[in-house]
Amino acid sequence: MKSLFWQTTGSGNQDLVLLHGWGLNAEVWSCIISRLSPNFRVHMIDLPGYGRSSGYGALTLPQMAEEVSLRAPNSALWLGWSLGGLIATQAALQQPDTMRGLITVASSPRFCAEGHWPGIRLKLLDDLAKQLNEDFFSTVCRFFDVQTLGNEFARQDARWLKSVVLGQPMPSKTVLASGWEMIQNSDLRPTLYKLNVPMLRLYGYLDALVPRKVIPHVDALCPTSRSIIFHAAAHAPFISHPDRFCQVLNEFSQYLS
Repeated sequence: MKSLFWQTTGSGNQDLVLLHGWGLNAEVWSCIISRLSPNFRVHMIDLPGYGRSSGYGALTLPQMAEEVSLRAPNSALWLGWSLGGLIATQAALQQPDTMRGLITVASSPRFCAEGHWPGIRLKLLDDLAKQLNEDFFSTVCRFFDVQTLGNEFARQDARWLKSVVLGQPMPSKTVLASGWEMIQNSDLRPTLYKLNVPMLRLYGYLDALVPRKVIPHVDALCPTSRSIIFHAAAHAPFISHPDRFCQVLNEFSQYLS
């Protein structure tokens, strides 16, 4: 039976929908919930097929965005990290009138490197896909190591990420593979100009998955958006720099008021 895990907390007046990244679940946000709760009604979701939303099979990017949109409150801020940023952006393209603002974190409209477009090399993605089939657990753990690579608390952050994902039901290989395919094949660049939702993009200077060189390219595609770089962060700035991260979210929300 399909059931989307959805948990709401906080006493603020602004709804904030949080979408996690590939392989994880909503518990990844637990490090910042106490900081967000005074200013937001925070909606934490296990994406379809992940964590406690395990009744789903593989979905396409538009289907994933639609499933979350069906439960999301109107006029909410949407924040998506990594793959979650891709899903949140797709939702903004599909149903812009229901969204107050869009925040992407360590995300890209096109994750793969292509020509002059900076991103993840296709060979790395292919290798990881093969490893996922051969050794599921170790591959997921290596992926978490890469997400924290470069910042001063890398080992501590990687251990925390692993404890989060292992504390909830693991997604099936089919769901993980479909998510990996989204990362590998999705390309929202041709439609990004259609976004009419206020957008804030957050990046880690040391990110090995979404390199900072992509920032001016996205600036050109979406000139009305704004970008901020966390200079000592890698792929998960909300874990390595929670206070500054939440301050940025509060400032963006106030700007939209």
